[in-house]
Amino acid sequence: MRRHPMLLPLAAALLAGLLLPTVQASRPDVSPAAVAEIRARADAPLLLDVRSPEEFAAGHVAGAVNIPHDRLASRLQEVQASDRPWVLVYCRSGKRADSAESVLAEAGFEVRQINGSWLRWEAEGRPVEMPRGVESAQ
Repeated sequence: MRRHPMLLPLAAALLAGLLLPTVQASRPDVSPAAVAEIRARADAPLLLDVRSPEEFAAGHVAGAVNIPHDRLASRLQEVQASDRPWVLVYCRSGKRADSAESVLAEAGFEVRQINGSWLRWEAEGRPVEMPRGVESAQ
């Protein structure tokens, strides 16, 4: 049986066209240095910390809302209720933020991450908000 020379490239292009729309194009992460400027804009995002409540209580980015990554899917109405045009998410190292980004994107939210998450935020000496009555080590 003789194969047409264009059959394989055509099949590959067709398959790519079917699969690629399901893969969401990821937007670039936001550097910690850019967070303050972005949060001051009219289209400021919801800042979402997806670490555990204990990690959040030990210090977090000012203005962040804490919804642990493993509870996010059941609490999406809280993200929606924030009425923000997009979500900026972080965790400790980025792994839980990756998971949260997938959940949020699948639910239709525009979402980006803080590059390097909390570890980079702290390493750069960025401001840390503490619950009242708790002093920062910084």
